[in-house]
Amino acid sequence: MEFLKESFGFLYQYPLWAVITTMVIVSVLFAAWGTPLLIWGAAGFIALWGFSAPTWAFWVYAGLIVLFNVKPVRRTLLSGPLMKLLEAINFLPAISETERTAIEAGNVWVDAELFSGKPDLDRLANESYPELTEDEQAFLDGPVEELCGMVDDWDVFVRKGFTDEVWEFMREHKFFGLIIPEKYGGLNFSATAHSAIVSKLASRCGPLATTVMVPNSLGPAELLMHYGTDEQKDHYLPRLATGEEMPCFGLTEPTAGSDAGAMTAEGEVFKGDDGELYIRLNFTKRYITLAAISTVIGLAIKLHDPENHLGNGEFPGITCVLVPSETEGIKLGRRHDPLGVPFYNCPIDGKDAVVSVDQIIGGPENAGDGWQMLMESLGVGRGISLPAQSTGGAKVATRALGAYTAVRRQFGINIGKFEGIEEPMARIGGSTYLLDAARRYTCGALDTGEKPSVVTAIAKYNFTEIARDIINDAMDIQGGAGISRGPRNILAHQYIAMPIAITVEGANILARSLMIFGQGAIRCHPYAYDEINALTEGDTRKFDSAFWGHIGHVVRNTGRALLMSITRGKFTSTPVSGAASKYYKKLSWASASFALLADIALGSYGGGLKIKEKISGRFADILSWMYLATATLRRYEAEGNQKEDKIFFEWAMEHAFGQIQEAFDAIYEDISVPGLSWLFQGPIALWSRVNRIGSRPSDKLGHKVAQAMQKRGAQRDRMTDGIYMPEDIDQAMGRYEHALESLEKAEPVYKKIHKATKKKELPKTQPRFVIDEAKEKGIITDEEAELIRKAEDARVELVQVDEFTLEEYENQTPSTPELKDSAEAENVAG
Repeated sequence: MEFLKESFGFLYQYPLWAVITTMVIVSVLFAAWGTPLLIWGAAGFIALWGFSAPTWAFWVYAGLIVLFNVKPVRRTLLSGPLMKLLEAINFLPAISETERTAIEAGNVWVDAELFSGKPDLDRLANESYPELTEDEQAFLDGPVEELCGMVDDWDVFVRKGFTDEVWEFMREHKFFGLIIPEKYGGLNFSATAHSAIVSKLASRCGPLATTVMVPNSLGPAELLMHYGTDEQKDHYLPRLATGEEMPCFGLTEPTAGSDAGAMTAEGEVFKGDDGELYIRLNFTKRYITLAAISTVIGLAIKLHDPENHLGNGEFPGITCVLVPSETEGIKLGRRHDPLGVPFYNCPIDGKDAVVSVDQIIGGPENAGDGWQMLMESLGVGRGISLPAQSTGGAKVATRALGAYTAVRRQFGINIGKFEGIEEPMARIGGSTYLLDAARRYTCGALDTGEKPSVVTAIAKYNFTEIARDIINDAMDIQGGAGISRGPRNILAHQYIAMPIAITVEGANILARSLMIFGQGAIRCHPYAYDEINALTEGDTRKFDSAFWGHIGHVVRNTGRALLMSITRGKFTSTPVSGAASKYYKKLSWASASFALLADIALGSYGGGLKIKEKISGRFADILSWMYLATATLRRYEAEGNQKEDKIFFEWAMEHAFGQIQEAFDAIYEDISVPGLSWLFQGPIALWSRVNRIGSRPSDKLGHKVAQAMQKRGAQRDRMTDGIYMPEDIDQAMGRYEHALESLEKAEPVYKKIHKATKKKELPKTQPRFVIDEAKEKGIITDEEAELIRKAEDARVELVQVDEFTLEEYENQTPSTPELKDSAEAENVAG
């Protein structure tokens, strides 16, 4: 004990109450940290003995140990009164039944790891990253390739639809039954294959991808597979697989878009004259894809059962019903015009339309379960269709812009060498690498049976937003060639359609502010949802367990976040070595800081955080970019092309952590912490900016990415794998590839002419104007002259844009003769 007194004698200058208070705080922290009671309790008693504390101090300390560790005492004296206080001040957010169902839909996956503050990096690095099966690859190389060849994007926009031949091909090859089990005549493809198919179709024609993806996402097939009765499955699934039945799903209404719980569509249960039970439907739906050509409608309604025929009360709740389109009282056939993009998107009206209660998906016993069905199905669909479309479009931009910038010349040099062009090109190439990584990683989870609703919301929001940035950059680079529509234009229709992807399947503003962090904070947090349920149920026992577990979680993350910030995560063990190792360390650091700040925000705002959509959106950004970084790390290790792909990988990772840093900075600027806002907005904010977790990719790295995009070879092919590549040089992408190939073959000849020009052996002008003179002077051979002439012809041909006669333009007919003839034959011009 003399040793203790000598070592800690400086404490004797303080009053005993200060020493005891300090020890109490340390003891509580030990308890919260999870240190065994025997260890920290004994340590406290030994310290008090060493300080020669009076007897009453031992009793006070023993009382505190009992208070914080004997659960019946803690529940009575601490947790119970705290519950009453939280209820009195309305600390909890108000959660409606529809919100609760949405929160509970699906499950948590690696999002919970990122939310924990201490992610299991080994798990993140070893999640499934599946390849296509032989049958799936054969379908991509066969029917999907053939379908792409049958469709011309410009022709689809001109005729505002597909030919009968295309529709028949899609039915024959079961494009509408990708997800339907083989026992019902479908293809039973994986989420990975489903995604790859949609991505390839999107690279050829956006409306084609939309037409295929809708029946395979929220269409009735998905709901029937999981919830339908055997009779419903046997009847509908074989017909849906072959396209004999064309489905649509009616959810959104004029007054119920993102707030689907506000729908007014109603179905009233009644008993018919034949003694059977029926539902009388009255509704107005809009924005329903494929509705105008549908034969069966999946319909979300609020069910009213005034006589309680179904035994679920007068108002069972939102219910999903199958309605044959030919049912009397159903009105189809009109169309919306979503920015001129020609996919079927239509309103549906129903007035006193009557169907049997057996048309409820899952049968009458599933009345009122529709919202849960929809949330779980949407939670899966958001991770496949729109991310696949976005990735397909990104790969097209990467491929096309790589060729275009290498071929297009201004001021005597290829525009791809301008730094002003390199910057957006790097964003396009690096972001495309990241998107394809996240697409594969997300689908891998879905294929293993996960239903991660927060992750799929992350995917839907971020894929479409990043794709919007990519197409904006691409249009800026192409300039006039990008804005002039016609058969030659690769980008314009993607640019026009981008707001549609932003809007559907949960508007992006809603997804960012409410779904990603709002749902994630409740569902992915290890204790928050248990606390909410305990408070809602008034269960002191459950609340006590969850609340004190939460306190320990905060204490541990405080220490971890502080240590990680000081050391910059350098001492974190990682599952890999090499270039990816430092990013795993940063990921762990980001998670610790995020988890701590999230708890501070939850504690500071309470239920008010629900309406603090700006700050919750910034938390959503951090969670999103941690997930995208995780997926990119997995790709880099899984695909084994580390040397070749390192520049794309590093650009994506630097960009991800740069985005995380920006979000942290914004949170520190605006977070409100009672009594401590000055601390976060001052010293902590300054420390964050000085001790940055990331910054934007360097110009040097961006230069490497941009130049790699302009070179033909295995790396460029790998970055854009899975898109449709026509060999016909009269088609837009084929023309781009032909020009790039021709220029690369002629590159040695260009160097000869350039060298001769510097020696003043040739006049300073465009190479195509001195070919003959160079040949006459023996600077180049006849064969070289022909090579460069072909390259220059290809260059000139590439930069041409479409033009129309006044008659062609007024009638919206294509300038390509074969397409014009086709349009006239179908009599759809105008």
